[in-house]
Amino acid sequence: MIKRVVVTSLTLALVLVPLTTKAEKLVINSNNSDPAPKETFTKVVEEFQKQNPDLQVEFNTMDHEGYKTAIRNWLTTEPPDVVFWFAGNRMKAFVDRGLLDDVSDLWKKNNYDQAFKSTQPVMTVNGKQYGIPMYYYQWGIYYRKDIFDKYGIAVPKTWDEFLAAGKKLKDNGIIPVTIGTKFPWTAAGWFDYLNLRSNGFDFHISLMDGKVPYTDSRVKDVFAKWKQLVDAGFFLSNNGNYSWQESVPFIMTGKAAMILIGNFFTQTISDDMKDKFGFFPFPVIKEGLADGEDAPVDTVHIPAKAKNKAGARKFLEFIAKPETQEMIAAGTKNIPANQNAKSPEDPFLQAGAKLLVNAKAAQFYDRDTNPEMATEGMKGFQEFMVYPNRLDSILQRLTKVEERVFKAQAKEASNGVLERSASQNSTLKLAAQSAN
Repeated sequence: MIKRVVVTSLTLALVLVPLTTKAEKLVINSNNSDPAPKETFTKVVEEFQKQNPDLQVEFNTMDHEGYKTAIRNWLTTEPPDVVFWFAGNRMKAFVDRGLLDDVSDLWKKNNYDQAFKSTQPVMTVNGKQYGIPMYYYQWGIYYRKDIFDKYGIAVPKTWDEFLAAGKKLKDNGIIPVTIGTKFPWTAAGWFDYLNLRSNGFDFHISLMDGKVPYTDSRVKDVFAKWKQLVDAGFFLSNNGNYSWQESVPFIMTGKAAMILIGNFFTQTISDDMKDKFGFFPFPVIKEGLADGEDAPVDTVHIPAKAKNKAGARKFLEFIAKPETQEMIAAGTKNIPANQNAKSPEDPFLQAGAKLLVNAKAAQFYDRDTNPEMATEGMKGFQEFMVYPNRLDSILQRLTKVEERVFKAQAKEASNGVLERSASQNSTLKLAAQSAN
């Protein structure tokens, strides 16, 4: 289906720059087309414009799906000066092709390694940083406090406690976990956390980068833990028939007690139900491996072919400021990536901020790995939840996909390096000719 792309443009400098001064143009493209984020970022850009009257800022907003396609065209042809995007593999795919600017100088200059301690790993490729993180939100387990209290269940901190809590719920006719896997990314959340807690953050990222086969014994151990839950009937029956939204009524009506999901779930909780819900981190499986959390990060970057890189760097530094991040977080209902910024006054976001302050932030399965790998991987997870005995064939299939897509990705990255090298050589030749 072809979606209509709608672009709105906001030029802010006309009344702020003296007519006798020709302001330098700065073009910023955003994918935040939903009403609240769009309004928030319009205000952010207006404030930046006030503080930088020497720049004529053009702020364009495009719908989400159209943006995903358009950015791939811009970056290779005529890009804006700043683009909104995502951390993790989504960013790395462009970095590998030489399409985003290295901004490590800004990180070093402003000591961002400390301010963005949690998100620094997902902004880094080969030791260099390629953008600024704006905000993120936590994943974890949201649960019915009143149901836990009724049956004397304490918040589980370990895997064994989690299994025991689920058994007690089952014994009392309560579905331990509601989930909808009609769209299988929800199953990917379970894979992410079981892998992070069983094998650690570094192993998880190596798998996402195609450096570990899915047939590895450590990956099989992840599915062994998952199978414990499937075999014990932890999950909502026939969950493949439900979207995540369609699975929510089971926890709202008390038929289910828990859900593993991102903080956007809290938007479904009515005011009269808020005091019935609590949040806890995914339980520890192996001691010392509880430092990785799914926390998708939205970002801003400078295209390698941007015309006004000096102005773009000013905008990235402005976005990184605690006060700017607080403004963005308040408008978008997220956690500011800068740890010196305060989170909005929301109990769930406050819990998320506390959880993520010293954690390593994974981006979620479909943002951390190759897009084609993610599609096939999530299909495999969905199949496993229905047919766990097919595990060996699922993992063999995923390993074949992994080998193919990462080989193709490496080839594409290599071609990108060659293209950059040829472009640099051409520039040097022209410079030499001019000098002669």
